Amino acid sequence: MYRPLADRIRPDSIEDVFGQKHILGENGILRRIILTGQIPNMVFYGPSGVGKTTVAGIIAKHTSREFKKLNATTASINDIKEIVAGLDTLLTPNGVLLYIDEIQYFNKKQQQSLLEFMENGKLTIIASTTENPYFYVYSAILSRATVFEFKPIEPCDVRLAIERALTKLSDEAVFEDGVAEHISNACGGDIRKALNAVELLYDSAKRENGKAFVTLDDAKIVTQRSAMRADRDGDAHYDIMSALQKSIRGSDPDAAVYYLARLLEAGDMLSACRRLLVTASEDVGLAYPQAVTIVKSCVDSALQLGMPEARIPLAEAAILLATSPKSNSAICAIDEALSDIRNGKDGEVPVHLRDAHYSGAAKLGRGLTYKYPHSYENHWVKQQYLPDEVKDKKYYHYGDNKIEAATQKYWNEIKK
Repeated sequence: MYRPLADRIRPDSIEDVFGQKHILGENGILRRIILTGQIPNMVFYGPSGVGKTTVAGIIAKHTSREFKKLNATTASINDIKEIVAGLDTLLTPNGVLLYIDEIQYFNKKQQQSLLEFMENGKLTIIASTTENPYFYVYSAILSRATVFEFKPIEPCDVRLAIERALTKLSDEAVFEDGVAEHISNACGGDIRKALNAVELLYDSAKRENGKAFVTLDDAKIVTQRSAMRADRDGDAHYDIMSALQKSIRGSDPDAAVYYLARLLEAGDMLSACRRLLVTASEDVGLAYPQAVTIVKSCVDSALQLGMPEARIPLAEAAILLATSPKSNSAICAIDEALSDIRNGKDGEVPVHLRDAHYSGAAKLGRGLTYKYPHSYENHWVKQQYLPDEVKDKKYYHYGDNKIEAATQKYWNEIKK
């Protein structure tokens, strides 16, 4: 029966696991937990192909508990009930260790069905997920489990996995210079992806005298774009959008164009456009009010042009924003006002500001004492605009930049 190369060389001991030194190294906390044999409830969080399932299998060998495995993409509540029904039987005297792959696909009811047995210790759960567990896993599960983050495998460790894989092949594989290095770098930290590429290249390689010759050109074709982790609904996608805005906010044009390129290469130009537009107002704001207009023009150009030409105006917008002076005075002002309103400070509009353009308004006292600013010097006159509950509140605070400082000086002179 056919078994993928990645499965054939799957490690069966902690020492053989590639990467994850932060938790499985000589003094790693997860390594020490495994060696005790006292396995707690755990959630393994990380991208595909980094060893989550492998480590769960190794843990199963270090416990006296019956090992069961479910994949949440296909399992149902009946599968869970079947496992629970087997507890406290002669077959499970020490309880059950249940590995749930892709637990984010279990709904709330399915996850809740595990709680009672996790609580009394009869069922120990190891769950894996490629999505942020704090968004996708029921909080009651998380309160009973420890989350361990698995990170993408470094190219040097992927290279070691490739070298081990070559020893399992029937014919001697001859790699052209640069092939192993290219695969190691192009797999995006996913060992399974790297080994699948090795297997495909090996199976399709030209053979002479019992040797399989693998070329760099073939490796580049097989691995093109494979380093991209581009799930538009996934956690990593939102991390990249967050990094784009934070790089602009931190005035780093190099990081800004890098993360913009990540979004564009993933095929999500629209998210890049939206993030640039909001950043223009949120982080540059009144320090350079024209920025939002320029960015809107760049976005409009990009949407009309389409890729690949759209990359140019979007790069212009990202660099402009990253190198512009910064102010968050606008977002701080509106968020503080919203907070007051949501906390009940939605007082009545002062009578003199209310609509007076209808018959009978004067009889209700609407607008009678309103002072028309344009009738006064410098088009300003002092009068109350906010409701009584917040009449002395200051929501807008001038930013410490050239434009807002000049505006502040102007109004200080008039209102003194």
